[in-house]
Amino acid sequence: MERRLIKQNIYNRFPEDLRKLTEHFDSREKDIVLLSSLDVLSNCLPNFYGIYDGDIMYPHLYLMVIAPAASGKGVMNYSRLLIEPIHDRIFSESKSAYLKCEKKRKKNDTEQCPDVKVKILPANISSAEMHSFLDSSEHGLLIMESEADTMSNMLKNDWSNYSDVLRKAFHHEPVSISRKTEKVFVDIKEPKLSMVISGTPDQLKPLIKSRENGLFSRFMIYNFDEITDFKDVFAAKTRNNKAVFEAVGQDVFNLYGELAKLEKPIEFCFTDQQKEKFLKIIRPIRTDIVNNHSQAFISNLHRHGLILFRIAMILTVLRNKESVITDEKLYCSDNDFLVASQLMKTLLRHCQFTFNSIETGDLSIQDEKILDDLKSTFTRQEAINIGVKYNIPARTIDDKLAQWKKRKYIFKHSRGKYKKRM
Repeated sequence: MERRLIKQNIYNRFPEDLRKLTEHFDSREKDIVLLSSLDVLSNCLPNFYGIYDGDIMYPHLYLMVIAPAASGKGVMNYSRLLIEPIHDRIFSESKSAYLKCEKKRKKNDTEQCPDVKVKILPANISSAEMHSFLDSSEHGLLIMESEADTMSNMLKNDWSNYSDVLRKAFHHEPVSISRKTEKVFVDIKEPKLSMVISGTPDQLKPLIKSRENGLFSRFMIYNFDEITDFKDVFAAKTRNNKAVFEAVGQDVFNLYGELAKLEKPIEFCFTDQQKEKFLKIIRPIRTDIVNNHSQAFISNLHRHGLILFRIAMILTVLRNKESVITDEKLYCSDNDFLVASQLMKTLLRHCQFTFNSIETGDLSIQDEKILDDLKSTFTRQEAINIGVKYNIPARTIDDKLAQWKKRKYIFKHSRGKYKKRM
């Protein structure tokens, strides 16, 4: 069943850099390039923060793309080019400093050498290494993994289960680690981490097996099940994809350098009117979830409020990148607030579909009501008609039919007809 695409009129409203990055892609690939680029860019904006629910928040995002093999999700790797110049500079400079120190250390054993630093972190590391790299990082790290089972496998082991770090870093909550045998104690006050993960539903099962463990609710989810046709790999529009990302990546590198040098961080703010609109968007959705869906989904909604805020932060910097370093406060434009709001609503729909896909054995209150109202054998149109009674759009009913069929609450009885399992 098709999950919603991001509408073209939203793409038309993006800052110029995001329009450049996405213009040569279509359909699902276009959406994946956009979301992965936003996520990578969230880790390229040092000294930029906002106040959300009384706490300092930075732009860092988590993204999970769930789709079958051969579905085009690999285009997310283009977005890595946006941060590679920053990673390469940080890594080469810190490695050079470390090697110089090591030479001196041969003459003086008491010499303390600096850590080698990175910007891009692999998923296949130990928990101790995760803490160490976060501790040495000044402005955050990016985990980018196109095979989600790499991370899933890490989280199965005692020595590499850094799930608690991922959960805490999303809100920049302090994390620490102590190793008595190694005489190691690391205490990170404000961890900053972004993640871009993709994989098939089976690869992600170990990672999102529990929708109540808190990690799932921290992700922007993009979930679809269409398999793409074999595209024209020689098309003219594919020739310059890498060059476009490298060019924007150089601009991002320059912006990162300017922001990193700031003595006083820049504060991002909503206007008073936008704050009111934000509450008018979130509160009705919350009421609907409480009344008609699983209340376990509320934590996902609450964190999508923060995701909306962070997306607006990123858009605002990109929109004002020429003058951003001269501002002490940067206010969101109404256009960027609208774009962030629409993106959040689309992502929340993908998140809810995925949430409902995770097996629990339970049906939401709303699902139980609809199934009770349906005859033992029914058509899609009859289900849609029942949905009207509960103010549920047809596309949501289609999602529910797909989920009920998958979870064996209903099955295809004949052409165009479903039957409830008794």
